[in-house]
Amino acid sequence: MACKEATIVIRRPASYAPQHSPKDDKGRKMERMDIEQLKEVRFKGFMAVEESTRLYELAGEVSRFAPCLEIGGYCGRSAAYLGLGCREGGSVLFSIDHHTGSEEQQPGQEYYDPDLLDPETGRIDTFLHFRRAIREVGLEDTVIPIVARSETVARFWSIPLSLIFIDGGHTFPAAFTDYSAWVRHLLPGGYLLIHDIFPDPSQGGQAPRCVYEMALASGVFIELPMIRTLGVLRRIEMGQTSRWADERWKSSSMR
Repeated sequence: MACKEATIVIRRPASYAPQHSPKDDKGRKMERMDIEQLKEVRFKGFMAVEESTRLYELAGEVSRFAPCLEIGGYCGRSAAYLGLGCREGGSVLFSIDHHTGSEEQQPGQEYYDPDLLDPETGRIDTFLHFRRAIREVGLEDTVIPIVARSETVARFWSIPLSLIFIDGGHTFPAAFTDYSAWVRHLLPGGYLLIHDIFPDPSQGGQAPRCVYEMALASGVFIELPMIRTLGVLRRIEMGQTSRWADERWKSSSMR
């Protein structure tokens, strides 16, 4: 039986939009931050301001069509910027992370931070820092944390997404799993963002770059300008073709 691609019309449920003004621990109303105020907040994390700002811009552009999702929330920096864009778009951000740290953040590794070690368990635990960051920027009604492995959540996921940001584990199996498990949920016209793409292997690991190139080679994404190490791909809409697909067709037709 042949499969036909359906056109999805999203009618965003009212529950996607924040329903209340953010409040502090004592129930007092908090002022909403704008992007310039957010840039002044100090977060734990490794993302440049230019990259974070691009997350905010893209989430603000497409979140009005469907929710956004990030894989790898760490201590909340990217979630805050994506979340602010989603709030302005009247939507939400789902942030998936097991919050036990990636391979390079474990004790003895390059990016180990002793502040993130839970003394009771002896394991990395970033969730406390994540929740504190989101609370302090007033986005608790917009950012929805999911503490689990992304492949586990993906098995039961059914919500179309307007943006997927991949910044989880940087081994190839982890990065490829995050891509392959979630890309089918991205709507045409939506953004696939992949962090830590280093063309030069001496500057960083190559798994995110490899997954980025695989996504391009699929022929269903248009490549947009990269912001430092943030790769930006847009899923083609129905009736469009990508440059990769056009070049592949020209090459095959000339044989």
